[in-house]
Amino acid sequence: MDDDKKKQMRDALRQLTLLSQLGLSLVVPLLGCLFICYWLASWLGLGGWIYIPGFILGLGSSAMTAWKFYISVILKDKKEKKKTPPSFNSHY
Repeated sequence: MDDDKKKQMRDALRQLTLLSQLGLSLVVPLLGCLFICYWLASWLGLGGWIYIPGFILGLGSSAMTAWKFYISVILKDKKEKKKTPPSFNSHY
């Protein structure tokens, strides 16, 4: 494989990894909050109303996780674009 195809494959795998990480980051907090609500409803005898605040908290935590993920990806891209080749006096 030539270098161009390797770079395309590497970029495609990177994008797929980021997409799957984002998907898990959105689903896990919501399911975790709903599981806690189920536990509270079954073990402590709370009513079904407990699912409403749990769902809202789960959505909020998923949104916060997605926002932090977005910011980290944007900062990483900016950092990669800033990379310049070293000048004559800054070789290591």
